[in-house]
Amino acid sequence: MAQGGAEVGVTIRTEGGVVLSGLDRLVAWGRSRSLWPLTYGIACCAIEMMTAGSPRYDLDRFGIIFRATPRQCDVMIVAGPVTKRMEPVIKLLYEQMAEPRWVLAMGSCAISGGAFAGSYNVLPGADTVVPVDIYVPGCPPRPEALMAGLLELRDGIRRGVPPKGGVARVRSGG
Repeated sequence: MAQGGAEVGVTIRTEGGVVLSGLDRLVAWGRSRSLWPLTYGIACCAIEMMTAGSPRYDLDRFGIIFRATPRQCDVMIVAGPVTKRMEPVIKLLYEQMAEPRWVLAMGSCAISGGAFAGSYNVLPGADTVVPVDIYVPGCPPRPEALMAGLLELRDGIRRGVPPKGGVARVRSGG
């Protein structure tokens, strides 16, 4: 028998209280390389989200492919203000998504209500409806910021510890 006994070839380490074996890391790597976002947005943030899906930003090269149905998606991008009337729809879409699933709140309206905060029918953020994993700040956030948020989520999934409540940061080029 090789040195080390029956555990030869299996690396076990803990990251944030999670035990990862070789197979777990392989599955996490595969999941991180095939994020399929469900787009749910209104207003200016949705326009920037559509721009991020254009050939100029080429999210396909990262394995990020936008889908139209929740059953095919593992990432929900909530963009724009979340109203009381939208709350049951967002919950339903989230519940229809397959596990594991993640949520990005895009823009100050989806994060805190933005310019509409305090309005009679606007909720103070998407995190009051569904658990948010990544916040992408801005009004509206640039496509680069959305890309940074998706890549931060991807890196967290690959490491086996997706960030809960992380904030996407984009370096300004200048």
